[in-house]
Amino acid sequence: MTGTAHDPHLQHVTLADGRAAVRFTGRILFLYEDLDLVRRQLAGEDLPWDPGRKLIDNISTDEITPGWVCFYFDETLGDYSLVGLRGGVVEKNSIKNGNFAVIVSGKSKGCGSSRETAPYSEQAAGIRLVIAQTIEKIYGQNSQNIGLYNSLDFGLIPRIQAGEAIPVGDFTAGLDPVAAAIVQRGGLFNYNSARLSGEIKPPAPTTLARPMTVVEKVIAAGTIVDASTGQVGVPAVKPGQAVFVRSDVRFSHDYTTAMAQASFKAALGQGAKVKDVGSVYAFRDHLTFLSKVMSDKHKAMGLEPVAAQLGIIQRQFCAEQGIRLYDENADGSGSEAICHNAVLEDLALPGDIVVGTDSHTCTAGAIGTFAFGVGSTDMANTWYTKDIRVTVPETVRFHVTGTLKPGVAAKDIILRIMATPFIRDGKAIGKVLEFCGPGVQALQMDERATLTNMAVEAGATTGIIEADEVTLQWLAKIRPGLDTQALRGRLYRSDPGAQYLASFEIDLDALDYMVATPGDPRNGVPLPELGSQPVAINLAYGGSCTGGKMADMDMYAAVLRQALEKGKKVAPGVELFIQYGSQKIKQYAVSQGYPAIFAQAGAQIIDPSCGACINAGPGVSKTADHVTISAINRNFPGRSGPGKVYLASPLVVAASAVLGHIGSPEQI
Repeated sequence: MTGTAHDPHLQHVTLADGRAAVRFTGRILFLYEDLDLVRRQLAGEDLPWDPGRKLIDNISTDEITPGWVCFYFDETLGDYSLVGLRGGVVEKNSIKNGNFAVIVSGKSKGCGSSRETAPYSEQAAGIRLVIAQTIEKIYGQNSQNIGLYNSLDFGLIPRIQAGEAIPVGDFTAGLDPVAAAIVQRGGLFNYNSARLSGEIKPPAPTTLARPMTVVEKVIAAGTIVDASTGQVGVPAVKPGQAVFVRSDVRFSHDYTTAMAQASFKAALGQGAKVKDVGSVYAFRDHLTFLSKVMSDKHKAMGLEPVAAQLGIIQRQFCAEQGIRLYDENADGSGSEAICHNAVLEDLALPGDIVVGTDSHTCTAGAIGTFAFGVGSTDMANTWYTKDIRVTVPETVRFHVTGTLKPGVAAKDIILRIMATPFIRDGKAIGKVLEFCGPGVQALQMDERATLTNMAVEAGATTGIIEADEVTLQWLAKIRPGLDTQALRGRLYRSDPGAQYLASFEIDLDALDYMVATPGDPRNGVPLPELGSQPVAINLAYGGSCTGGKMADMDMYAAVLRQALEKGKKVAPGVELFIQYGSQKIKQYAVSQGYPAIFAQAGAQIIDPSCGACINAGPGVSKTADHVTISAINRNFPGRSGPGKVYLASPLVVAASAVLGHIGSPEQI
C-alpha cells in the first residue's frame, strides 16, 4: 500500500492489488437526536458508534446552510456549516474546528433545496464523507460533482475507526457508469474535461424500443447520441441508464448565479463563453426584498453588502455573456417574476428539458416537460456543454380519480400524497412522480403546477403531467401568438404497458382539507385531525411559486370577499401577507379588482418575489414562538423564520387569517 497525504482529513492510497483507496484521518461526528451527545462531540469528546441510538432524520439544506449563509459562495461557507441544525447546537466554526472528516445522520440527508452551498460548506469545513440512511438525489449529485464522498453503508464506520483504507469502489457501488466515473475522477469538472477530450466516452445508448412512461419519452427524444455532430434522439431509454441530454431551457437565480459563474470561470478561464446563450436565463427573484427583513444581528455581521454583491455579480455576468436577466423593477415594484412562474408563463414548452439551479424547477413538469433542479457546478458545466447528465429515473404513478369537494384544492392533493408511507419512508427519492387520471385532467394549469412544484418535497427528481388540450389552451392564452398547433407532436403520453416502480390511487371524493404540521412537508394530516384545540396563528402568508399564481389569487379573493360580506376581516393580532409570483400575475389580480378586496380585508400586498418562502421578505416569523400558516412548499426548521410553519392551501391560509386560528373557509 502506498500513498501520500495532501489533505489533513483524507489520504489517497493505492492498495496492494492496485485499487485506489482513501483513508479518512479526521474524527467522526454522529448526529444523534440526543443533542447533548452532539454537544459533547463538538466540545472534543469522541463517542463510540452506537447503532441503537436514533440519528437525526430529514436534515435539510436549510439547516446545513440557512438562507443567510448562502450569501457566501466561497470557502467562508465552511465557517457556517450546519449552523441551522435544529436545537442550535452548532455555532460558527463548530464543524471546522472539530477536526471532523465524517458526518453520520439518519434518513433523508440533504432534503429541500438544490443549493450546492450545503455539501460545499461541509467539504470546506473538513468533511470528506457523509454517511446517512438515505441521501436526497440533488444533494447526492452535488456531492459527487464537488468530490465529497457519500455512502449509505454504516458498515464503513468501524472500518474507518480502525484506520482502514476504503477502496474508492466502495463509494461507486450501485451508481450508474457516469456517476461512478465522476466519483472516481474526483468531481464533475475533472470528468467533463476527460469526456470532452475524448479520454472518456459515456456508454452509448442502445436500449431497444419498449413501452415508456411520459418522462422516459421526453428523455429519449433529448438523449445525445453523438456530441460531436449534435445528433439527438434514441428509440428508447430505461430506468438506471446513464445518458447526457440536450437542455432546452437553463436558468439560475440571484442565490446561485455567482457561485456557478465562479466555477465556470475557474474551470474554463475568464474569457469563457456560455454556449447557445439564447436558451439561458437568470432571475433576480429570491433576494428582492431582503433588506426589509434582515435582522439587526445579520446586519451587524456585515451580511447586507455580502448579499447585495450576489445581485451585482449576476448582473455583470449576464451583461458580459448576453444572458436574458429577469431583473427587479427600478421603480421598486418587485421582480419581473419568480423563475418558476416565468418558465411556465414565458419559456418552456411541452416536451422540453428544463434545468435550473433551484429544486422547484420541477414546477414546469405541469406542461409535460422533464424539468429538474441542479447545483451550481452542474449549471456551470451545462453553460459550457449545453448538455446535462441524467440517470433515467424510475416513475411512481399517482392515478387521481373523483371530484374535489368545494374548498378543497390541489395543495390538499399533494399534501395527502406527501403523507403516504411510501414517500415518508424515502422511497420516492430520485424518482419521477407522474400525476394522471381524470382528477388531474379536471384541474386548471395553475393547480396542476402546485402538484409538480412539490414533487421535490418527496425527494423526487421531478413531477410530470401529460400535456393535453387544457395545456394548449392555457399556453395560447398566456402567450399570445404562440403556434400551439405546432406543439401537438410534443404531447407525449405514457404507453400502455409502461413500467412503474409503484402505482397509487388517490380518490378525491374522500379528500378533506390537509395541513402539514411544522418541520416537514410530509407531515400532512386532515384538518379535522389537527387537534382538539384550535391552533392560534400570528402570521398567514400567501405567495411564492407555489401559492402566488393566478388561481391562488382567485382563492384568496374568494375567501376574503366572503369574509367581508359577513362583516369580517383579518383577525386582530394576525398579519396576512399576499404576494404575487410575477408581474403578469399582479396585472391579472389588478384586472379582477383583487387588490381592493385584499386591502379592505386587512391583507398586506407584496410585489413579486420569492420573499418569505426563502426567509428573505415580508411574511417571515420573528421569534420561535410565532406560528405561521403558509401556502409555500416547505416548512423545514428555519425555512421562513424561527417560528413554526404549517402548510395549507390558499383557501385555508386566507380563512385562517380571518379566523385567527387554522381553520377552513366553511368556518367563516
